[in-house]
Amino acid sequence: MVEWLVILIRSVVLFFLALILVRLIGKKNISNITAFQFVNYTVVSILAALLSVNIIKNFAFGIISILVWALLTIALDFAAMKSRQLHNLIYGVETLLIKDGKVMEENLEKERMTGEELLRGLRSKGAFNLADVEFAIMEPTGDINVILKPDKKPITPHDMGKKVAPQVAPQTVILDGNILNEPLSNMGLNHRWLKSQLQNAGVSLDNVFIGQVDACGDLYLDLFDDALQLPQSQVKELLYANIEKCQADLISFALETEDEAAKQMYQQDAEKLKAVMEKLESFLLR
Repeated sequence: MVEWLVILIRSVVLFFLALILVRLIGKKNISNITAFQFVNYTVVSILAALLSVNIIKNFAFGIISILVWALLTIALDFAAMKSRQLHNLIYGVETLLIKDGKVMEENLEKERMTGEELLRGLRSKGAFNLADVEFAIMEPTGDINVILKPDKKPITPHDMGKKVAPQVAPQTVILDGNILNEPLSNMGLNHRWLKSQLQNAGVSLDNVFIGQVDACGDLYLDLFDDALQLPQSQVKELLYANIEKCQADLISFALETEDEAAKQMYQQDAEKLKAVMEKLESFLLR
């Protein structure tokens, strides 16, 4: 058989074999694999390449070698799930680089990491000031995770005692000027609603690059024509402002009236509206 045909057949067979083995090994993010996993992937890929171009003459022996590396990887993954000691031996353990705001120089030396590399890793996590860091840990993948000091952490709605609306993934309903029917129906919307939104925004469908609907039903549009400015919807803000005005009016009525029964009624209604405003604030105000 001519050599080019041998290489073609080998390449096709190895392509599908590699596809099957990758699926068996499992989903791995290339940026988060450990050194052990990287070596396994590299060896398997090199063996497949050498077999493909007929450098390894004995095809059967090459296939056996690839299968051994792949199946050992899968077997060790399952074994590591059952044994913490084996998992640490194969994949390594995390290393504490900063503890209670103090740099652990001996751990840096153990990981053969310089101070500049540590600062670079902190900056990649948004910690530009070393004095702001409470803990920093190097994962077995080489990634550095950072915990800021309590007074340096950003304030969250939970810290302020505020309730926020639950977040749901937005649905892309327009792409490259075309309406996507399935995401639109998933949101309980239809073409008539979408076209009315586009009409209110003063844009045509063929000028929309991406259109997304969020959990609150707001439509975000990105246009092909970047020079065109879209009006910002203020419907929710106006609704909240109207409720707020009604609550203020009730308080004013309670202060102005001399009728005790009416004063009490206005005060009670004002308190009810205040409670409604607190519940709606996270939904109506961005």
